[in-house]
Amino acid sequence: MTHLHAVLRKAFRDAVIVDELISSNPVERAKRPRAQAPESGTVWTVAQLRAFLNTARQHRLFAFFHIAAYTGARRGELLNLQWSAVDLDGKKITITGSTAVIGGERVTGTTKSGRTRVVSIDDATVAVLRQHKADQAADQLRAGDSWRGTKDGHVFTTGWGEPIYSDTVTSLMTVLIRAHNRPEQGPRPKNQLPHARLHDLRYLHATTLPLSGVPVHVIAARLGTPTPQSRFACTPT
Repeated sequence: MTHLHAVLRKAFRDAVIVDELISSNPVERAKRPRAQAPESGTVWTVAQLRAFLNTARQHRLFAFFHIAAYTGARRGELLNLQWSAVDLDGKKITITGSTAVIGGERVTGTTKSGRTRVVSIDDATVAVLRQHKADQAADQLRAGDSWRGTKDGHVFTTGWGEPIYSDTVTSLMTVLIRAHNRPEQGPRPKNQLPHARLHDLRYLHATTLPLSGVPVHVIAARLGTPTPQSRFACTPT
């Protein structure tokens, strides 16, 4: 509504000043709608991230949050990731596309930049993915004929091998933060985790890389975002 108010105000102002079609701007007298800011998150410290991942380790989708935090990949990119794009020996993953939910249907498309990119992973992340793959194989064994996955299928699936919907991991992050702050057993930790969104893990990755001396253009390529120079180059003159 705020955006609509601004558009109408500009249009009527042009009608008054530029085209001289009317004598006054009626929108000037209309009360501007109150903007409802979306719930914001918090970019955690490295210590807070470790505390969160320690709690998430107990969940079967722990690997998803670890990979999100240590690659900076977007939610849809990770949900689209397949084992054929994971090279554990070469310590890298290839981001080829993204998954979204439109009208209740799971839809696969390109990455936000429209380009495929290769993201290196460290030894700890390789170990997490190896364990996750072993756990997924155990899920398949338990499911037997009910397994709905495919060979070299999606990295992150349900217990029956089906691809995961985006809302599942988004809401799960809130659940895990609450589990850390209010454990079922034992006292509450003194260092409570502030609210954070899944996308904030990407921000955290982006802010910690420069501290390790990683150049800006390398960070941009890793995250799949254009550098300021590339944005300028693509701007029409």
